Amino acid sequence: MSESEDRQLRGGTRWRRFAAMAIPAAAAAGGIMFGMANGAIAANITVSGTAFKVGAERLEGDKFTQYGGVVYEKDNPTPVPIAISEIGHADLYKLCQSVDASLPGMPVVLRIEAGGGKEPATADGMLIAMESLAGDAKFTNIKIGQDASDLSAAAKAGTFGQSADHVTINGLQQVARYTTAGTFNLKGLKLKVHAFGDAAGKQCF
Repeated sequence: MSESEDRQLRGGTRWRRFAAMAIPAAAAAGGIMFGMANGAIAANITVSGTAFKVGAERLEGDKFTQYGGVVYEKDNPTPVPIAISEIGHADLYKLCQSVDASLPGMPVVLRIEAGGGKEPATADGMLIAMESLAGDAKFTNIKIGQDASDLSAAAKAGTFGQSADHVTINGLQQVARYTTAGTFNLKGLKLKVHAFGDAAGKQCF
């Protein structure tokens, strides 16, 4: 997203941290339109009211595209603006996913880890709807300012889009609302429910 011919990416930490997906605050500053009436998520899909965190030591992604959209929470007509990224193939090293799954009077954090050994977690045909992302990013053959509908059939015509042949993000920290993938291989999967005192500090970041 921010490698205006390499120079902009190197020229500012702001662009690096902006990483691959535009967050709403930066979108306003950069003039990115989110296509509020017609997002990339199917109209019959609703998301929970809880965002989840995804972290990774490193992400390597091929065939990256990014554009704006919205998601809806169940029984809530107000659209939630999000940034949408599609990645044809992704390798995720030391993947961590966590979510606050607390019940009344019972603090709970569900944490999943994978790709911590020699082989990373992998995903094909991945779509990510997120609120924010941070990390140090490098893009190969990036194109910024494309019409989003030329990048994805799910995107609204006339809205901002960008694409790159490859993206590397080190120190990935992402807050997401929805993720899908054609295949998702979690090498060395570890899942644990942390409750009460054990839940403290168990989020990925």
